[in-house]
Amino acid sequence: MSFTIAIIGRPNVGKSTLFNRLVGQKLALVDDLPGVTRDRREGEARLGDLEFTIIDTAGLDEGAKGSLTARMQEQTEAAIAQADALFFVVDARAGLTPTDRAFADFARRANKPVLLVANKSEGKHGDAGAMEAFALGLGDPIQISAEHGEGMGELYDALSKLMPEPVDEDEDEDDEPLTEEEAATRPIRVAIVGRPNAGKSTFINHLLGEERLLTSPEAGTTRDSIAVELIWKGREFRVFDTAGLRRRSRIEEKLEKLSVADALRAVRFAEVVVMMMDAQNRFEEQDLRIADLIEREGRAVVLAVNKWDLMESKGGGAISGLRRDADHLLPQVKGVPIVAVSGLMGEGIDRLMQAIQDAYALWNRRVSTSALNRWFEQAVQANPPPAVSGRRLKLNYITQTKARPPSFVLFCSRADAVPQSYLRYLINSMRENFELPGTPVRITLREKANPFAHKRKRLS
Repeated sequence: MSFTIAIIGRPNVGKSTLFNRLVGQKLALVDDLPGVTRDRREGEARLGDLEFTIIDTAGLDEGAKGSLTARMQEQTEAAIAQADALFFVVDARAGLTPTDRAFADFARRANKPVLLVANKSEGKHGDAGAMEAFALGLGDPIQISAEHGEGMGELYDALSKLMPEPVDEDEDEDDEPLTEEEAATRPIRVAIVGRPNAGKSTFINHLLGEERLLTSPEAGTTRDSIAVELIWKGREFRVFDTAGLRRRSRIEEKLEKLSVADALRAVRFAEVVVMMMDAQNRFEEQDLRIADLIEREGRAVVLAVNKWDLMESKGGGAISGLRRDADHLLPQVKGVPIVAVSGLMGEGIDRLMQAIQDAYALWNRRVSTSALNRWFEQAVQANPPPAVSGRRLKLNYITQTKARPPSFVLFCSRADAVPQSYLRYLINSMRENFELPGTPVRITLREKANPFAHKRKRLS
């Protein structure tokens, strides 16, 4: 039986630091600036032998109806409704504030068990503020330091009294390796990336059928990379919403650097990356840089042109134009699937989800060695490798070493002399023959061992 806890409190009391401490990873962005967290983030937490789901929330703050602050509070209220218990966090060093008192009433009205956590209690300076917390009427404050890991034992004792008795499960169930069938049905990890204000969060909200992620006309609303689970036509997906990626020269604030680093981690963790562009400003220089980054990371790529509902011309000619532009501007992923969508209106979502599944299947493709070497022999005969320094290059055979992405080893006589242009020729020919459009393909050169090398050394 799962148990869910929401961490609530005013901004900058250390909620995200406590979240990171409990999940054992630096998943949530942490900064001295108040209001870093905006969307709610879930994680699997452990405290001693206690296992539970923890939700990090935006700081409780008042804002005008419809404003970004008000919508952040709506996200927090949704987390409270989902939770079985609450951690109400206060800053022991700052002492109680009127905001703490106001939101203590808010926590009481939730009618759920509340543990009062006095964070930043390390040293003598935190004692006075922790004592003030008694006045909130939420029980005895638990003094901790989330940053330094102090007071976790006291938090464990209080939490263990709230949690239900654990249910015995089969111990050996998780120790068995995944079968091929299980691997084929496990959730596909998908990261949605792009420039700021490309409509990534709006698209995911429409996919989920709820306002799960904050959206705003202003660029830069999303900061953390937020993972959400969804099922589409019986297939499970784990989708990551990420912060918009701007040119490095324009990134000045520390917080934006942290957001970008979090987005890049999401790309490395993903299996399929959807590169989302604004239909009215597509294929800009930054879009091409992002697509190149995804290819270098070896992830399956799908291009999504969002806000298609705003385009005047939407016919087949416009779609064909997208295809031509993609092949011309992104030759390193030639044939990459490209889908016109509207996250706001829900247009093209089924096509995009199908394209993600198809790209994932290609990314896992394995080619038999016999078929590979038949193609290789024909490709070399049709276009032999050039002579370098007056000597012919000898290409022996090729074999696939792994999938995800498809990776091959080419055995040859002089690996350092094979031109990059010839490797590109082989990769493009392989894409056409084995139907690998848009998938990153890796070819590593390896020299075949010379059995007479030791005799040559002995003679010299």
